[in-house]
Amino acid sequence: MNEKIEKSDREWRAQLTEEQYFITRKKGTERPFSGKYNHFKAQGAYRCTCCGALFFSSEAKYESDSGWPSFYAPVQGANLRAETDTNHGMVRTEVLCNRCDAHLGHVFEDGPQPTGLRYCINSVSLKFKGS
Repeated sequence: MNEKIEKSDREWRAQLTEEQYFITRKKGTERPFSGKYNHFKAQGAYRCTCCGALFFSSEAKYESDSGWPSFYAPVQGANLRAETDTNHGMVRTEVLCNRCDAHLGHVFEDGPQPTGLRYCINSVSLKFKGS
């Protein structure tokens, strides 16, 4: 599952809900504490809502009280990429899907050990598959 996925704006609009399109293709964000995976505790894997690429295991999920699902590490070989985001007068590290360029959220250096990272991800950017 490493091939690059490129679709036209029209194709993404046809595939995704309005909210999924806004967040993943236009770099939007869901309201804090509103996402379905914020307090979700089932065991399994979190994948890209756009292309199905694997990102996180439920074993790395934790309660950060930030308002978004948080993970301290991606799965090994995850299809993630980071870019500098200077929108909204801040400098942050944006997290994107390396396969389809979907915006997922941001990563911060205030997470728990063993990584010290907090991948703060929009629920809308994810789909869950139970184990």
